[in-house]
Amino acid sequence: MKARNQSLLSRRRFAGGLGTAMLCAPSLLRAETLAPVRRNASSFRTHYWQDHFDALGKGIIIADTVSRALQQWTADGTMFVYPTSVPMTDELTRRGYTEIIFKDPEPDWTPTPSMRERDPTLPAYMPPGPDNPLGVRSLHLTWQYYRIHGTHDTRKIGRRSSSGCIGLYNEHIIEVFDRTPVGTQVKLI
Repeated sequence: MKARNQSLLSRRRFAGGLGTAMLCAPSLLRAETLAPVRRNASSFRTHYWQDHFDALGKGIIIADTVSRALQQWTADGTMFVYPTSVPMTDELTRRGYTEIIFKDPEPDWTPTPSMRERDPTLPAYMPPGPDNPLGVRSLHLTWQYYRIHGTHDTRKIGRRSSSGCIGLYNEHIIEVFDRTPVGTQVKLI
């Protein structure tokens, strides 16, 4: 018990001495205040649909390629957020307004010509199934070859790993797919 009390007294003396030192040396305090504080290392930022669209309509999806997150609002204004994979490079990234034009409940996959050019070993076609790169669901956008889809490779989520599409965990794309009607407004930023 005596050792514990001495330890408490030592801590108090140290803390008291530190306060006195700070009062006597305000430059130490000033230096601490000027040091940059990094918060939000993941770059995540919340978007408000009103900053991008005039009305909710059938619903809204905003995919942020910097935050690597997809925000979805249903027609009643309920919002959901999901981690995503994003295109590997800015050259593969398409940004702007589009919409969902087709919902594919069992996507098959045909690599784009540019994908085959970059990697000639890719198969010419892959039927729906567990190894399909588009996962278990796919939402087609008005832009040719661009999709919001699932992925069988969960290591890709949170990374710059796609050839242009926005990828979600398979369980998340099922949720988004079920809530998304054709005609849902989409913006990639």
